[in-house]
Amino acid sequence: MNDLSLETMSNEYYDVLKEIGNIGAGNATTALAQMIGSKVDMAVPQVKLLEFQEVGSMMGGEEQIMAGICLAVEGDITGSIMFLLQQEAAKHLITKLMPGMGDENSMDFTEMELSALKEVGNIIAGSYLNSLSSLTNLTIYPSVPDLAVDMAGAILSIPAIQFGTIGDHILLIQTQFIDEKSLEGYFILLPDLDSYSKILASLGISF
Repeated sequence: MNDLSLETMSNEYYDVLKEIGNIGAGNATTALAQMIGSKVDMAVPQVKLLEFQEVGSMMGGEEQIMAGICLAVEGDITGSIMFLLQQEAAKHLITKLMPGMGDENSMDFTEMELSALKEVGNIIAGSYLNSLSSLTNLTIYPSVPDLAVDMAGAILSIPAIQFGTIGDHILLIQTQFIDEKSLEGYFILLPDLDSYSKILASLGISF
């Protein structure tokens, strides 16, 4: 399976990965609604195969300030998953989660807000991985999350370094969470190539 790469995946592989993205984002939306205690709708996720240098512009530009939560993926597959939110969306979520405690007018984050944001990312990314685990019957569990609030380009440089040994393309899942505001969220799933093989094989796709 050494010849598998994101660049050479057939449409069949890509369709399966898109479906995993749809289900994962749907489960993440449910988890988010339960967490903030209000109804959250979700626009149909956009699943795109992009060159790494295109990802920052998809998020509004390399200099856009984002909150990025990154978790290592362990178990039957290995790699990492990132969930990124624009700064304004992150502040909105915090004020929903901690009514009266977050300051939506300030773009700075207190330690308490950062802790809450990390937990939001943990639950959202965890629910995404749970849906992947259920679909594939693979044992998948996340590490303790790392959180960064920085320019999109700086946050993306971390997986770029890890991912550069695999290829130049990345699977980006862009979704909108909608309560009274529309919030853009982005998932980046970065299994290593052996893990892609395992995911697809578990779904009955032969190579």
